[in-house]
Amino acid sequence: MKTCLVVDDSKVIRKVARHILETLNFQVSEAGDGAEALQHCQQTSPDVVLLDWNMPVMSGMEFLRALGDAAVAPRPKVVFCTTENGIAHIKAAIEAGADEYVMKPFDRDTLASKLQIVGVC
Repeated sequence: MKTCLVVDDSKVIRKVARHILETLNFQVSEAGDGAEALQHCQQTSPDVVLLDWNMPVMSGMEFLRALGDAAVAPRPKVVFCTTENGIAHIKAAIEAGADEYVMKPFDRDTLASKLQIVGVC
């Protein structure tokens, strides 16, 4: 079974994402911020990380850079999941190491297609 770490400071978003991912046969873990997510990835690297942009403690971008510096192996695929829709944000996320990008709110079909693009679904 594939594993996914949902990283978002909103419990509601984590709950919705968990429900969708479980219907796609993922084993789901959750983190409320980037620091918690980084610690999780260092202990158990998931297949994919669904990552929010704006969070307290450590933002999605800070997490992405720290994940690269931490040399977590195997490196999980990272799908940014955010309301930030500017082309500059998307470009910055991809340059920082994100594999794909999905806009909130998202549905099952949209998330499934993004996970398929990164090769985990």
